Amino acid sequence: MISKRPHRVAVLALPAVIPLELGIAAEIFGRDPHYRLTVCAEGRSASLPGSGLTVNTPAGLEELKPAETVIIPGYEDVDATVSTAVLDAIRAAHARGARLVSICTAAFALAAAGVLDDRPATTHWRCTAELQDRYPKIDVLPNCLFVDDGDILTSAGVTTGIDLSLHLIRRDFGSAAANTRARGLVAPPQRQGGQAQFIERLMPDASGDQLGPLRDWMLENLALPLDLGTLATRAHMSRRTLSRRFREETGVSPMAWLADARIDRAREILETTTEPVENIGRLTGLGAPVSVRAAFHRRIGISPKEYRAVWRGSSTSATATATVRHSPPDHEAAVRPSVSRTNPRRGTASTPRPFVGLDAGAGLAGEAMTQSRSWGTTFDR
Repeated sequence: MISKRPHRVAVLALPAVIPLELGIAAEIFGRDPHYRLTVCAEGRSASLPGSGLTVNTPAGLEELKPAETVIIPGYEDVDATVSTAVLDAIRAAHARGARLVSICTAAFALAAAGVLDDRPATTHWRCTAELQDRYPKIDVLPNCLFVDDGDILTSAGVTTGIDLSLHLIRRDFGSAAANTRARGLVAPPQRQGGQAQFIERLMPDASGDQLGPLRDWMLENLALPLDLGTLATRAHMSRRTLSRRFREETGVSPMAWLADARIDRAREILETTTEPVENIGRLTGLGAPVSVRAAFHRRIGISPKEYRAVWRGSSTSATATATVRHSPPDHEAAVRPSVSRTNPRRGTASTPRPFVGLDAGAGLAGEAMTQSRSWGTTFDR
């Protein structure tokens, strides 16, 4: 979409908007000459939790009408009711063809408006399960950094808004424009692909305690060559009964839980020690270094060395965070492949929708949120 006319962007600040996410959207698009930015809010005011600040803007919901892109930063309480006026404004913007973009928990606002039904989407990893439970028609992709589904884009937590914003610039005006903006932000132009959100742990929470002692024993004996037969004997159950009850309590099979527990332990060792990968495989039961690397690439999306670099700030961190996918030439549009999505709650979607899902990686550092006249917004304490 190469054009000399500025692309009109409206940033919609909902009550209890997260300051950093509002600042990301306003800073990136408010200072880019390719865009004309307006920050708006219902009642022309929105609170910023924990900061003592309030966003006061001359623009209300009516400013969404001329916008070609509507960006909604995340807000503090996903249980808060989004007003009917806001939901109607979101639906109207979508109906007339505006591009909708959510950062972090703002996916809940899009979901409440009904525009995410039968579409892929993501949000902060802490909230993906809740988003899926509350809105089962959405194909929630919990490991993605962001999801580009054409006219609706959703992103994971907080600084992924930078990644998504740069992706939008690249999509709208080409790689050169996105790279220029990234340099101004002192941020990588593209976050490393194929990488999962860095959640606290991969092991799912248990909903029952009957097999709690067995899980504790597994955690204490990760280095042993455990198999289903060994676990069933330990639990005094048949393999079938153990598998059924284990899945009832955790949602996964015993061996799947064990595999994630081993990776979680390996992550802890990588984050806190300088233990070589050869020893990590032995300590966690993941096996030879090649098996450890394969497990990390499969579940985390990067190698153990890159993971350690991210979390320990080693000299290899620049390499780990600067590895990017090849961008299309400036004059080419980003390609969104058609993908068959499978949701474990609903089965495979009958009509796959084209989207791009980039998996999450290391945090990005951006410039601090600053006040700009182009936002049309003031901050009052």
